[in-house]
Amino acid sequence: MPWYLSIGAGRVLHLALTRVNACANVLQNIRSLRSDTLSKKGLNARQQQILEFIQLFDEERSYPPTIRNIQQACNISSTSVVDYNLHILEREGYIHRDREVSRGIEVLGGSKNLSSGARVSVLGYIAAGEPVPVPTEESWGATEPLDVLDLPQEFLGNAKDVYALRVKGTSMIDALVDDGDVVIVEPVDSVQDGDMVVAWLQVEKEVTLKRLYREEGLIRLQPANSTMEPIYVDPDNIEVQGKVVAVLRNTI
Repeated sequence: MPWYLSIGAGRVLHLALTRVNACANVLQNIRSLRSDTLSKKGLNARQQQILEFIQLFDEERSYPPTIRNIQQACNISSTSVVDYNLHILEREGYIHRDREVSRGIEVLGGSKNLSSGARVSVLGYIAAGEPVPVPTEESWGATEPLDVLDLPQEFLGNAKDVYALRVKGTSMIDALVDDGDVVIVEPVDSVQDGDMVVAWLQVEKEVTLKRLYREEGLIRLQPANSTMEPIYVDPDNIEVQGKVVAVLRNTI
């Protein structure tokens, strides 16, 4: 499952990872990248495989895998078996787990220290297509997030108080934002023409993801898809809830 992160105005970090079907492939990749510096004393073969997969995943993507990622990559029968082996790894001092988040795994003694990263909540969905009803404060703020991402702070630049939304639709496909991707959004007081924004249409009570342009007394919400038409709205009818500062793209 290749991933890459597109950041700010043209800064692109390519973080590619080829999804493996078995842990044997993972181990081969690890050994070709670097020598193993972790002692495996007291671990069985499966626990060693899980530990090394976590470390490779973190090195390639700069954030740890979910339990489901580990299960699929290592051909483990259930997530409960993964959880049991993670408990052993934590007990033996190889990892630290934060059970409140889905990616709360840190390899101890490795080259990464995720404590300097930023924790970003995926609060809901955003339409990159036809506008959808705007999420309420209750649905975006009072409920559990869909996911929590641990991202290196340098990926976000100077952006503050960011949150994430998962994209539905393909209206921004030419801007490398596809259905299923995650956009990182910074709440802002003002935006520039051409910024990709989360726009709330107040009369329609709908929210959409588009590029914003001001022209002839109107606001143009421009899709990045040649098959779709722009949306024109009165400036009094739009509230910009934030601008996109990064895109975490998932291509299957």
